[in-house]
Amino acid sequence: MRGQGGTPVVAPFPADYRASGLLLHVTSLPSRFGIGDLGPAAFAWIDRLADSGQSWWQSLPLGPTGYANSPYQALSSFAGNWLIISPEELIADGLVSVADCQRNSFPAEFVDYEAVMAFKHCLLETAWRNFKLGARADLHSDYEQFCISEAHWLDDYALFRALKDRYNGAYYLDWPVELVQRAPNAMGRARRELAAEIDAICFAQFLLLRQGERVRRCANTKGVRLVGDLPFFVSPDSSDVWAHPDLFLLDNQQRPKFVAGVPPDFFSATGQLWGNPVYNWDLIQQTGYRWYLDRVRALLAHVDVIRLDHFRGFAAAWHVPAGAPTAQSGNWVPGPGVDLFEVMKRELGDLPFIAEDLGVITPDVTALRDMFEIPGTRVLQFAFDGNSANPHLPQNYVHNAVAYTATHDNNTTRGWFESLPEDQRQTIWRYLGRSSGASHDVPVALIELAWSSQAGLTVAPLQDLLNLGGEARMNVPGRAEGNWRWRCTEAMLAPSSFQWLRRTTESAGRMQPVTALA
Repeated sequence: MRGQGGTPVVAPFPADYRASGLLLHVTSLPSRFGIGDLGPAAFAWIDRLADSGQSWWQSLPLGPTGYANSPYQALSSFAGNWLIISPEELIADGLVSVADCQRNSFPAEFVDYEAVMAFKHCLLETAWRNFKLGARADLHSDYEQFCISEAHWLDDYALFRALKDRYNGAYYLDWPVELVQRAPNAMGRARRELAAEIDAICFAQFLLLRQGERVRRCANTKGVRLVGDLPFFVSPDSSDVWAHPDLFLLDNQQRPKFVAGVPPDFFSATGQLWGNPVYNWDLIQQTGYRWYLDRVRALLAHVDVIRLDHFRGFAAAWHVPAGAPTAQSGNWVPGPGVDLFEVMKRELGDLPFIAEDLGVITPDVTALRDMFEIPGTRVLQFAFDGNSANPHLPQNYVHNAVAYTATHDNNTTRGWFESLPEDQRQTIWRYLGRSSGASHDVPVALIELAWSSQAGLTVAPLQDLLNLGGEARMNVPGRAEGNWRWRCTEAMLAPSSFQWLRRTTESAGRMQPVTALA
């Protein structure tokens, strides 16, 4: 991907490129409708980024969430999350009325997913009914063209969603066997019986496309690039696995033979057991990686750059036998490696990627990243273990890297610091050249530290800019419930925080020209 004047901004960063941005999931934006969305709050957020000198907005995956509302367990690799459709934008489009949106009982600081789903479901039913009755007749041909052009994933996803609703959200392997195995007669009958539901689901995806395009145009017009996030694995209960079981290592009942995870690491002494099915890379390679390329292209239609989650999986992934109680019994199994990236480079041209190369990183992972000059990831919270060669220490950064104060899997920087033993706190103060300080000084100091580093791009979660504690944490790896709920309120977004960020960005030489992106 190329930016202003055709200058590449990733793979690799140009030698003189210095920029910064903020990490904030769309669902965490302030909104009176219970969840952040692609409406006025998103446009206001882009204005805040541009006004504070930020060139990048990074979000988490935006697929339709399934298990535990995790954006990394989406029901589809191609579809969008219908919960982030903006009611205000539906009003502006003439598809619903102000009266249809009268509900003000949502919590302000966290997402109540059940309440939001009930509200948005009714609202989208109203929009679809009005559309069928003639509202926005000018959009009918666009909608029909959307259904045709996206049929390669939309048809399966819409039927999958309709069937999940019919069977009360059950895992698709618990559906009638003829539907699990996609018997033609059963599939045809289901499509006929659920035709109305399927059309409504397709229409919601069309609305998401329209709203997402508006947000991206607004961002790019103001010089802000969007960073999307592509999960390495897909959910076991997804239209991807249901429609393409041959792409995964499954048994005769279509249950995973192996599941994904990682060995013991920073987050867990027994490793992490994610439960995702693992890929049948041999077969995917035989197809010219068609499905995977389609997956990348689908996301690039909405963002400028992709963060490749779990980058090390491209070199080798941790396969755990299905049914194992922990991830400790797994093995490293080679991934597609160089071959896939050569194909993507041939098909996509510039590689618009950032590698999330965290965890157990072996030389083959680093070699793959560097062969294609993909910027790697550095996280300040991982830096202070007393090892002067730690790659997360700013003194060891290379320019072709993205430096973070923290990620969505970390505690907030203030919460993290407050949880450390005193000796580790002192190590951090010594590195910062101070004898001591208060915990609220640490997020500020680490943002300044990251921004002053030689990394081409630096990013901080909004929680760190706002100096929030552990109550604002987005995700705790290994915890099944209670994640992905945090939201900021309008009152939290004080102008003083963003004015300070602009001054810090200017002094670090990270201000980019505020011009429309090419």
